[in-house]
Formats: sequence, C-alpha cells, structure tokens
Amino acid sequence: MKKLLSTCLILFTGIFSVYAADEKEVAPADTAAATAPEYAYYAFDPEIVTNYISNRKKLGFVKISIELMVKSPDDLITIERHDPLLRAAIVEVLGNQSEDKVKSLIGREEIRRECFDIVNNLITQEAGKPLIVNLLFTSYLYD
Repeated sequence: MKKLLSTCLILFTGIFSVYAADEKEVAPADTAAATAPEYAYYAFDPEIVTNYISNRKKLGFVKISIELMVKSPDDLITIERHDPLLRAAIVEVLGNQSEDKVKSLIGREEIRRECFDIVNNLITQEAGKPLIVNLLFTSYLYD
C-alpha cells in the first residue's frame, strides 16, 4: 500500500511541476503581446471615384475603396485631419493612369504602390514622421 501511495504522490508531483512550468512560459508571452504595435485602419469615406486616361471615345472611370494601415490608433487623428490632401493625391495618381494599367493586375499593384509612396511622403511632410504602414485597396472597380 505504501508503494502505491508513493507512486501516486510522485506521479502527481511530476504532473503539477510540469503544469507550473507551462504557466511560467506563458507569462513572458503575455508581456510581449502588450508591447506589440496596435495597428489601426483608416478608411476613406466615401469611396474614391475618378476618371482615367481611356483609349476609347467613352470616358473610363475607376471606383476604389482604400484603407490606410497606421502604427497606432493615435495616428488616426492625424490621418483624418489630412484626409482631403491624401484623397486629392490619390485622385491625381489615378487620373494619370492609362486604361491598360488600370485594367491589369500588375498595373493595379503598381498604382497601389505609387499611391502608398505619395501618401506616405505627404503625411511624413505634414506630421514630421511616417505614420502609414500600408495602403490597401479593399474594392477596385473600373469601366
């Protein structure tokens, strides 16, 4: 009987020590999550609708929903303050694109990258530091 009792005691001690070791490993991960950046998104509302350079007699247009990914929720105030400037820059970029570029997947990515670069440069000039992490097209329609 004593052997059975000591075997059970050793078994339970081993299980509880493993459980306690797992809890110690979880605690540092929680503190790392607290220091991780809190990204936020700013959506241009209403969607951006503009014309592009068309090869046809009919006027071509593009309608795009854009979201800006910023480093922290505090940066959303700055982005919102400069919304008209950023919107005008994006409209200008879109208006200077050819029909072939607007309609191709590779061209769409080039346009997205160009919009990101211009918007990021403008916000850096206005705010004194780059705030935008990424620019996303969440909707992209053309005719």
